Amino acid sequence: MVEPDSLPTEVILTNPRQSLGKLLLDWTPQPGNYLDFEGKTYAVLERRHRYQLKSGRYHLYNVVIYVQKAQRPSEKSLVQGRWVIGDATCDYNAHSEIIRCAVNPEGPCESCRFYENQVIVDS
Repeated sequence: MVEPDSLPTEVILTNPRQSLGKLLLDWTPQPGNYLDFEGKTYAVLERRHRYQLKSGRYHLYNVVIYVQKAQRPSEKSLVQGRWVIGDATCDYNAHSEIIRCAVNPEGPCESCRFYENQVIVDS
């Protein structure tokens, strides 16, 4: 029997597409979150819900998350209440939980030769 606060979750690797297995989570995985599963770290790319009809009502049956192998970023910035990868003050930062930027996606931001922070001064 599933505990009320745990979520049956299937983990699917996106490339090559294959099921890595199932587990019970006590948190809701969002795209951009990281998951440690069977000794490896994965970035969550997408989440889908599966429902089942019981007694005339739909109930959440399980969740499927699509992941890719990843390393947890060492650089993060808090932007409007959510964590993004890299230095969010750089003009090139994507403000994303999944990708840092287009010019230096692997990082690090520190000492990046492309770093730009244009400060607009009102005259």
